[in-house]
Formats: sequence, structure tokens, C-alpha cells
Amino acid sequence: GQGVDEPLSATGFRQADAAGLFLSNVKFTHVFSSDLLRAKQTAATILGKNKFCKDLEIKYDARLRERKYGVAEGRPLTDLKAMAKAAGEQCPSFTPSGGETLDEVRERARDFFEFLCRLAVELEQKEQDMHGAPSRSSGTSEEQLVFPWTNHCSEAELSSSNGGASKILDANILVVSHGAYMRNWIGYFVSDLNCTLPTNLTKSQLSSVSPNTGVSHFIIKLENGNLLKPEITCVCLNQDSHL
Repeated sequence: GQGVDEPLSATGFRQADAAGLFLSNVKFTHVFSSDLLRAKQTAATILGKNKFCKDLEIKYDARLRERKYGVAEGRPLTDLKAMAKAAGEQCPSFTPSGGETLDEVRERARDFFEFLCRLAVELEQKEQDMHGAPSRSSGTSEEQLVFPWTNHCSEAELSSSNGGASKILDANILVVSHGAYMRNWIGYFVSDLNCTLPTNLTKSQLSSVSPNTGVSHFIIKLENGNLLKPEITCVCLNQDSHL
């Protein structure tokens, strides 16, 4: 939850190191993190391993915090399940006293995602204002699209999703958040925005919480800067081969 702001454990730092090595060749343009300590430390560790953006500023955002669990915070998961059972409900839909509902978490996720979309559109407009036409002189596509997914999706999926190998991204954003929050965010992508999913993804995988430092990769297209109809493709979900 939010109320117990503990640092990463030794295991957590090892997992963050592994994620950083896994993503070390990815050239990020922006990094956003929850403002809770465990997420901050994870984001800093990942960037510390990166070949291109060690000095990129990490921006902390309270909208990326874990779900608030009220009276259940700081207690074992078994306690939360017992509270839900006593109330005649089941996790994760059960909301403990003082906690956030799933709808409230999803609203935070929606608000943050719309902010990211506006950011990407503003970047593209700035490029056009500066150069008169979209320019991608900051590097080759190989530099900016080096994702370590070769074992987890087909090359065709990637090339069709990002418009071909010649496409340079306006924004390539790393977001570091928390398990229950991200499950809700992904649920918003799928149910509200019709996100295209990998063909081999099962329903149980879609509804499960990401392992610590699990990596999910989404490609977002905003045709002609249209913020109302983002086209979202999930390349991989809760990937943990680096662990």
C-alpha cells in the first residue's frame, strides 16, 4: 500500500539490478516513478545500468502510487483476505476501511495515461515547430528501438506495431509503479481502450499481478495527435526472464 514507505530489501535491489541490465540498451526519453521509496530506488537502479540515459531526470508522480489499503496496510495479505471474507467479498474487489476502490485507482491510472499522451503530442508539435516537419535526427532507429524481447514476441509483431523499422519514437517512456496499480492500469487499457494483446496471453496472465520488476511493453500510437483514440498494442506483459 501507500502508508508503509519501506525501502527495497536486498532481494529487491538484486531484482532492480537485473531489470536494469535487461533494459540497459533501451534509450528512454522520459522516466516517471511512483513517489514511494521502493519505486524510486527501483527507477534509480534501472537508470544506473543504462548505457544511454544514466543522467536522465526521474520525475516522481503520486498518481503512480500503489493502491491505498487503509486499515490493511502493513499487515499480511492473509489479513486482507480474512477481512474480505468477513465482509462476504473477495480480493481484489474488496476495499478495506480507509482504502481506495478499484475505480478510484483506475481513475488515477487514466489521468496519468492521458498526461503521457499529451506529453507525446506536445513533443511532436515542438519538433514540427522547430524543423518545419517531423525530424528524428537524435539517432537511428536501431539506437532507440533496442528492446530485449526477441524471445517473447515475433519480429512481425514489433515491426507492424511500431510502423516498421524506420519509425523513430517521439517518446520512449519508462514508468516504474506497483503491482496492484499496474494491474488496474492494464485493465483500463484492455476494457476501455481496446488494447491489442499478444495472441498467446491467457486470461489468468492478464489478471495476475506482475512479479517484482516484471516488465510490460506497450506501443501507443496517436494518429494525427488524436488524444481521444490512442491505438495501444501490448508487446509483452509482466515479463520476468531477467530474474
